[in-house]
Amino acid sequence: MGKLDGKVAIITGAAQGMGAMHARKFVEEGAKVAITDLNLEGAQKLADELGENAIALKLDVASEENWIEVVTKTEETFGPINVLVNNAGIGIFKTLEELTVKDFELTFKVDELGVFLGMQKVVPSMKKAGVGSIVNISSVDGLVSAPTAIAYSASKHAVTGMTKGAAAELGQYNIRVNSVHPGIIKTPMADQPDVEEYLKQLEQDIPLRRRAEVEEVSNLVIYLASDDSSYSTGAQFVVDGGMISDL
Repeated sequence: MGKLDGKVAIITGAAQGMGAMHARKFVEEGAKVAITDLNLEGAQKLADELGENAIALKLDVASEENWIEVVTKTEETFGPINVLVNNAGIGIFKTLEELTVKDFELTFKVDELGVFLGMQKVVPSMKKAGVGSIVNISSVDGLVSAPTAIAYSASKHAVTGMTKGAAAELGQYNIRVNSVHPGIIKTPMADQPDVEEYLKQLEQDIPLRRRAEVEEVSNLVIYLASDDSSYSTGAQFVVDGGMISDL
């Protein structure tokens, strides 16, 4: 038996990086998964690879109408949804003086509004299922912050706050809401050539002296999506190799 047998999940930003690994691991553990992303071609390629327990849907997480369509299509294909992984995100790292209103608004739309809409639109389906687990991917910058991370950190702190509020509100419906706070992960977002040297320097301050593999985040997400974490809600789960342990 898989840890996620009988689960129906929506995973956002799942065409590559952490989201794609979440999708692969979810299907391996028995879940039926809607792989959603703006990059429909990439999402479809992954869905084809994973087989009949995966579908690909185009999703702009900042679009209320698009969220409604995704929830409806997932229900029609697999039944009521009982897991949502709000994984889609962007990072724009500039100094306060360099950061533009456009940068800030885009970060808000993807990293904060997208999480809000996902939670709001999936709750009716989870109520029908009688159980639900929402996993919001935040960041260590949703607990602390760093230079040039003002827009990113603002949105990720908001995700932390929304997670607590939603958990307090939805517990009565047997819907759990938790946030995951990765540190530096080996993904395309964190592996850009212009930040590679900076990331290598940061590794020296991580107690485990390395960046996390994507699977190490996915394993935690699976735990939170599964019944193994049935009494965990409104909590922050840090996966950072001890990066912020002394802060």
